[in-house]
Amino acid sequence: MRQLLSPFLNYVLLAIVYGSIMLYRKQALKAKWYYYAILSLVDVEANFLVVKAYQYTSITSVMLLDCWSIPSVMFLTWFFLSTKYRFKKIAGVIVCVAGLVMVVFSDVHSGDRSGGSNPRKGDALVIAGATLYAISNVSEEFLVKNADRVELMSLLGFFGAIISAIQISILERNEIKSIHWSAGAAFPFFGFSLAMFLFYSFVPILLKISGSTMLNLSLLTSDMWAVVIRIFAYHEKVDWMYFVAFAAVAVGLVVYSGGDKEEAPHHADGGDEDAERSKHFDEEAGSSKTRESGKLDLASTSIADEQDNESTNVGKDAWGKKS
Repeated sequence: MRQLLSPFLNYVLLAIVYGSIMLYRKQALKAKWYYYAILSLVDVEANFLVVKAYQYTSITSVMLLDCWSIPSVMFLTWFFLSTKYRFKKIAGVIVCVAGLVMVVFSDVHSGDRSGGSNPRKGDALVIAGATLYAISNVSEEFLVKNADRVELMSLLGFFGAIISAIQISILERNEIKSIHWSAGAAFPFFGFSLAMFLFYSFVPILLKISGSTMLNLSLLTSDMWAVVIRIFAYHEKVDWMYFVAFAAVAVGLVVYSGGDKEEAPHHADGGDEDAERSKHFDEEAGSSKTRESGKLDLASTSIADEQDNESTNVGKDAWGKKS
């Protein structure tokens, strides 16, 4: 039940909080509703696969294998959002993926060390879930930049709650009936759901500011805490290859961070285009002002000439009368 109930409560919170704001605004949708429905399906299944993986592999493997979302996000942003990446960033990602491969071999090597009943199956589930997370993050980045954050959160919560409820009724109906609810049993679910709600609330802000790649890179810092918690809280043994893998991920992050910004060339070109466009508009405005000024001068001259002619005619008439 943990695979679906906690995300379900998170989606319900999103739908209630952000849906109320959306109803208060009374604004039309900026994106088609079925975009949010597809996004919700991808997001629900990503959560399901990653949480399911905890049954088969270790928490450290789940944390480190999440870095698979980074190359997935880079490919999707390059293909769909035309984001440009420098060589240093690509090299950093390659090093991170090398660390990911080390984690897989480490699980195979130490599968009998409290690493789960089937580490290889758990690793495959994490990689599949990370790929879906990448699709979800890139889609959210596109929608938050082209639609509205409140609209995104409210409809993601609405459709996500519906999909999660259907999936729970099919896959985990018997488990729900067998649970004896108490304060101790309910607190972890609600606590995890509240944490997910806060995380989902801040993700669109980070996506709009930094993009999907930086979001996924920043999430890798949780790997440090995963190793520390596993060693000191659970008193578990950590295979030596985990440390090599973690070092590879850390080096990859440093290399990636040392590269140029992903969209620097794009922004530079955009800045030049904006400057040219502004200059062109200024030139047109100046020309139009000059033309208008010329027209006004010509009109003033014409009026002055007409007044002189009228004065001359009046003078002639008066002279003729005197004669």
